[in-house]
Parts: sequence; structure tokens; C-alpha cells
Amino acid sequence: MEEVERVKAEAVQIMGVFQLLPRLVVFDLDYTLWPFYCECRSKHDTPSLFPHSRGILHALKHQNIHAAIASKSPTPDIATTYLNKLGIRSMFVAEEIFYSWTHKTDHFQKIHSKTGIPYNSMLFFDDDNNNIQEISKIGVTSILVSNGVNLEAFRNGLAKFSQSGNASKKNKQKRPK
Repeated sequence: MEEVERVKAEAVQIMGVFQLLPRLVVFDLDYTLWPFYCECRSKHDTPSLFPHSRGILHALKHQNIHAAIASKSPTPDIATTYLNKLGIRSMFVAEEIFYSWTHKTDHFQKIHSKTGIPYNSMLFFDDDNNNIQEISKIGVTSILVSNGVNLEAFRNGLAKFSQSGNASKKNKQKRPK
């Protein structure tokens, strides 16, 4: 738990650097929050997260920034079981976990419908470049991760979000003082 608190503190510090923050951060699951594909595992396995995932989720909650899931896992039952086993399911305001031929555009439409948050107020992390490219086209700041979400990717995502010219200030969350 000490490592989680350290990562959380550093993530909060990183957020403090930026004037504008996303209102919603969306995560893929497989190879983004955790280091495996759900469909290659059993509900009875003990899941684990990438080292910085839990701390970053706690930092978002601490800063009152919503989190959501957009996953194309063909085994949503296993994914949901793992979210429960890891004790993080309650941290997400929306969970869109279903297989789709699209590059998660259906996932994001459902997330937008559930939350009312505009696409240009969202930040998205995924390990699949095709998803990154397609979701960027609808106005979501999207970050490709290669070793799961970590503090470096988080910092890069917030920097890209802050610099994006496609989002108006009124739709972005101002940093708490």
C-alpha cells in the first residue's frame, strides 16, 4: 500500500502542474490497467494491476476526476470479476466492456451518453494504436501505452490534453486551488 500512496502523491503533484484537467479519464483494461488478456485467464485466477495503475486511479478520485473503462474484451464476465477482485470497480462511473468490430467508438458513445461529458473533456489510455487513432478523430485526447498506464504516460496524457486546441476551457475541469 505504501507504493500506491507514493504513486498517488506523485500523480496528484503531476496534476497540479496543469491549469486544465480532463473531466473524465477512460482506460482500456488488457495491457493498459493490467498485464494480460482476460480471455486467456480464468475467473478463478488472481489478477494483478500494472504497478502504477492503482495509485493513478486513487489520485483521480482524490482530485474528483471521473474514470471509466472502454474495453473490447470478449470475456466481460472475467473482466468484471477481476475489477471486483481488485477492489477497483467502484472507482469507475462507466464500464463499457464488450467486443466490437469498431475501434471503441461505440464504447465512447455509450460513455458519453451515461456521463454527459463531451469527448473533448476526456483523456483516453489504450495499448492499441488503432483505437488511439480512431478515438482521437472524435475529439478525445488519446495516449498510446506500451507498458501499461504509468506516471510517465499519465504526465504525457495530461500535457497533451492541456495543449489540445480542440477543447474549450468551459468543458475542461479547472485545477482545484
